[in-house]
Amino acid sequence: MILKGVNPLSRSVIFRGLVFITCCLTVNLGARAQAAPAADSSSYLTLDQCIDYAFKHQPALAQSNINISITKLTNAIALSGWLPQVNLTGSITHYNELPTNFISDTAHPGNPIKQQTGVINTSIPVLSVTQAIFSPSLLYAAKSEHLYVQQALQITDSTKIGLVSDVSKAFYNLLLTLEQINVLKEDTARLSKNLADAYHQYVGGIVDMTDYQEAAISLNNSKAQLKQAAENVVPQYATLKQFMGFPPADQFNVSFDTVQMKRDIFFDTTQQLVFEKRIEFQLLQTNRNIQHQLTDSYRLAFLPTVSAFFNYNFEFENNNFSSLYGNAFPYSYLGLSVSLPIFTGFSRLENIRKARLQEQLLDWSQVSLKSQIYTEYTTALANYRGNLYNLRMMQDNVAMARNVYDIVTLQYQQGVVAYLNVITAESNLITSEIGYLNALFTVLSNKVDLQKAMGFISYNH
Repeated sequence: MILKGVNPLSRSVIFRGLVFITCCLTVNLGARAQAAPAADSSSYLTLDQCIDYAFKHQPALAQSNINISITKLTNAIALSGWLPQVNLTGSITHYNELPTNFISDTAHPGNPIKQQTGVINTSIPVLSVTQAIFSPSLLYAAKSEHLYVQQALQITDSTKIGLVSDVSKAFYNLLLTLEQINVLKEDTARLSKNLADAYHQYVGGIVDMTDYQEAAISLNNSKAQLKQAAENVVPQYATLKQFMGFPPADQFNVSFDTVQMKRDIFFDTTQQLVFEKRIEFQLLQTNRNIQHQLTDSYRLAFLPTVSAFFNYNFEFENNNFSSLYGNAFPYSYLGLSVSLPIFTGFSRLENIRKARLQEQLLDWSQVSLKSQIYTEYTTALANYRGNLYNLRMMQDNVAMARNVYDIVTLQYQQGVVAYLNVITAESNLITSEIGYLNALFTVLSNKVDLQKAMGFISYNH
């Protein structure tokens, strides 16, 4: 911005115009940043409300709940074999030629007599009832029923934990950007004032022309940061909506208590890691129990299958088809059925070996999972402790940077220091404020990671 050759009055007019345009742009950016989240801002949701909404509308969680119902129905189907099995069958038979039998001729022994026996038309409806008494496959279904339900419930719990973590971190990321916008709006307002002060200092002959040019550069940089932050709000809202299962076209605002959030950053890091509290570990234990039950079922496959049966036959016979159902000759019987596998091509033994190997795979998976959990825990703990310390330092820096900025600004207005000191103080202030916000929301996200790593996330909403 070079105004050489322009009289002071003209320069003043031009400068006021520039300041007016700058202020208009700043107000426009601020308004856009505030309005970007929602066209309809009548709805305000806290973090807990966002999580509750996700528990009711998130597709992944809805699918997990449906899978629980599917598992229970699958168990009911598998266990239905213990109940009586009732079937009704029937057949109609027409003989083109009757069967031939040979009977002894008492008058001429050794010369059997050939004769046709039976009835041309026969129809036999049969009512059969079968009751399982013992079956290795049904025994496995009964013993593993609760394990499959437990597995489905644990998968659902894992989905809930993931939702709490994802929604919380997306919520904090959005809040970070919104708070950065507020800080940058304050920074832009300060720089606009500095620009006006620098110009008046220049007009009064107190400072060089470069002072207000440097002020204009700082203001432009701040406006660019504000613009970028305002644009970032939209995709961050979209991310939060995705995790919540919130309709993309609908709008809402986030509501939060900064004081309460600062209280919530603390976590007792002296607590010990217990692997059994992790839902992944619990799920793996359930899978091992299911696999153990399957191995046992293969071991018991040599046992017989025993069932009782009852058949009632309502037989119709007649040589004339039109009179077939005129007379019935019913009969019934009951009995006990035993099926004992003697040789199955070594399939039972191979299934046992295969099941044992699958148990070994799960044992090694547990070793690997423990190592993974420990790594996640130590990483989350280190991040939390480091960023909590950084937060305390940033909080002190903000107070000192603001004090320094106020003093340097006053000194500049009195002509004691150069404008470069103001730029440095302003830069330190905005860096400290943004650094503090980053540290605050990073610690909140780190706490979520640490709670998840230790299995402490509450998901019973």
